[in-house]
Amino acid sequence: MKKLQEILGYTFHNPRLLHNALTHSSYANENRTAGETSNERLEFLGDSVLGMVVADYLYRGHPNMPEGELTRTRAALVCEDSLVEVARKWNLGTYLRLGKGEDAGGGRQRPSIRADAVEAVIAAVYLDGGVDSARNLITRFILTNNDREQDGLDRDYKTALQELVQRESGRVLEYRLMGENGPDHAKIFTVAVYLNGTSIGSGEGRSKKEAEQAAARAGIQRLTEAEGK
Repeated sequence: MKKLQEILGYTFHNPRLLHNALTHSSYANENRTAGETSNERLEFLGDSVLGMVVADYLYRGHPNMPEGELTRTRAALVCEDSLVEVARKWNLGTYLRLGKGEDAGGGRQRPSIRADAVEAVIAAVYLDGGVDSARNLITRFILTNNDREQDGLDRDYKTALQELVQRESGRVLEYRLMGENGPDHAKIFTVAVYLNGTSIGSGEGRSKKEAEQAAARAGIQRLTEAEGK
């Protein structure tokens, strides 16, 4: 447990909380007479703490982002894949307390078990050190994952534009790279989005994905204004 606490960057005042966070239901069921309880209640609490901290971060960091986009971006940050990445960084599978059958069946590598344990650990830190300690943990291991946050932002505008054009059948979107400018370490990409061969918007960004996002946003504005006339 000392090694795991070093990885987390947090030392527990009550180590039993961390002990409980790592206890899978299969282990608790096999050791019920010894008073062992599973991490399921902690997982429930951790899910809410994680959601609140991420929502607060997005709300403050993106003051102009609509509610639907906030929701989708939060989902990208707290999804199972994101939590499994965190579990890998913590080497969490090594510390899990599993029943014999679950352990033999590869439970230490099972994504759902590892993701649930991450949420349980977040709850344990929250109960032991308060919301600021939990926020610090989440910020360092989840909110610094800018690629995943960007994936969520990219998906917002491109998905929204796709949904908008699909209101009428036979309409096809295409993104075209129009140019690259600047040195290799600071390139600016320009992308245009076409609807049935006609440009409806363009945008720039430090990556092709970012430029596509900007183009999609411009396309949404163009189509929305046209529909409002």
